Amino acid sequence: MHQGGGYVVHEGCDHIFFVGFLGAGKSTLARNLGRMFHRSYVDTDQLAERALGKSVSDCFLADGEETFRRAETRVLEGLRARKSLLVSCGGGIVERERNCELMHEMGVVVFLDGDLEDSLRQIQCPERRPDLGSRAHAQELYDHRRPLYEAAADFSVDIRNRTFDEVADETADLLWERGLL
Repeated sequence: MHQGGGYVVHEGCDHIFFVGFLGAGKSTLARNLGRMFHRSYVDTDQLAERALGKSVSDCFLADGEETFRRAETRVLEGLRARKSLLVSCGGGIVERERNCELMHEMGVVVFLDGDLEDSLRQIQCPERRPDLGSRAHAQELYDHRRPLYEAAADFSVDIRNRTFDEVADETADLLWERGLL
């Protein structure tokens, strides 16, 4: 890493991956930090949808979750050819150990840590979240994934009872102080 014209210039693959439960604000955070710091951002769900030619929901229904998870892994593998991305990851990306390995090979992982209630409040279109299901199923899924997020994370940002601006500021400060932005 070196300074170049007032910007931090990173060498090699140096992505920042945002993980967390559905509705944690990963996409909005990646997009806004990208604008603030002049870095490109991508969303793994959108990239997988484009590769599959169908929505996440349609893929789950027609082809099953495993087909989507394989596409998600291929999307991550494809990010090796790119540089300095802010990556919003789908809520289930941590379900495959290989995905966690790939994220660590290419950069750092930031866990947006919130409660299930925070997530459910934020989800605008629950019908587009095929793995969410009923409230009881969502709780089960959250309880299953939370330790996976914690294990994958290089850094955690607590999003409980905080505004989006507060979360964005803390995340930007955390990453900037470590020379990652």
